[in-house]
Amino acid sequence: MLDETVFRSDDVPAPDRFDYWVELLGRSHAPMESRSSYADDFRASQRVLDLGGVTVWSLAFQPLVFRRTPKLIRQSDPETYHLSLVVRGTGAGVWRHRETQYRPDDLLINSSSLPNDVHSIGAPVSTVALEIPKALVPLPRDAARRIIGVPVSAREGMGALLARFLIQLTEDTAAYQPTDGPRLGTVLTDLAAALFAHLLEAGACLPPETRRRTLTLRIQAFIREHLHDPHLTPTAIAAAHHISTSYLHRLFRDEDATVAEWIRRRRLEAARRDLTDPALHATPIQAIAARWGFPRATDFSRAYRAVYGTTPKDHRHQALHSHK
Repeated sequence: MLDETVFRSDDVPAPDRFDYWVELLGRSHAPMESRSSYADDFRASQRVLDLGGVTVWSLAFQPLVFRRTPKLIRQSDPETYHLSLVVRGTGAGVWRHRETQYRPDDLLINSSSLPNDVHSIGAPVSTVALEIPKALVPLPRDAARRIIGVPVSAREGMGALLARFLIQLTEDTAAYQPTDGPRLGTVLTDLAAALFAHLLEAGACLPPETRRRTLTLRIQAFIREHLHDPHLTPTAIAAAHHISTSYLHRLFRDEDATVAEWIRRRRLEAARRDLTDPALHATPIQAIAARWGFPRATDFSRAYRAVYGTTPKDHRHQALHSHK
């Protein structure tokens, strides 16, 4: 499991909750002035993942106002970019150069170095946030400043790629070791830098290694979205990303699997989830196999046994029996 710190307001006496959480938020992000109509009995939770310089946090809190003032910036500026994926709730942000609204599935880009007011409206808010030191982002700071406060859609393109990675990471950290933290931080930094470059049309500013890693992540996301497609081949994937098939194979050399092996693993994982889902207990095994790209029952059973050490039928029986 990754190194993480959890805070729940219920663990603090009601009169102290709001001030305690604001101080905690200041340590996680940057010192801020905050106020809330719910301060007398404030409800919030915060989970912080330390990824070796890069920080990811999931937050849930009642409506409030954050203010980062010029005075606070002069007193303390960690010089970070802050990206918030809005999961639930609505609000607005005000900077000297821009005012914007945000809603679920927006990515909001902020900077610890710029004065701002960010407030939520009405209902409680849930977000997943990413904090990256500016020194790690290979973009001119004056250029990046132009996208501060711009809401980015998390439903498509680079915004969706970054959002999916954040959600997947925060939903389940059990599969990772603490030593994976810095590597995950590097991936998130590359994704954020690529998003910035996309918004600024400044892709040439990215180092070749960042562009390569970002392209690999885009291709992997494409594969996951098309696992059901029987025509998902290296040739089709390369064509969809305007690269040669040989370059595609070179990209996957660092993934400890060929492109075809990577596709097969993801298909088996998807089939395994369906086989062990009680809601799908009546769905024939062959129907699940075909759904995930295995039209031949014998091929599916052989591949499944090679990876999981058991047949699909036995695995399903074991898993569904344990749910009873």
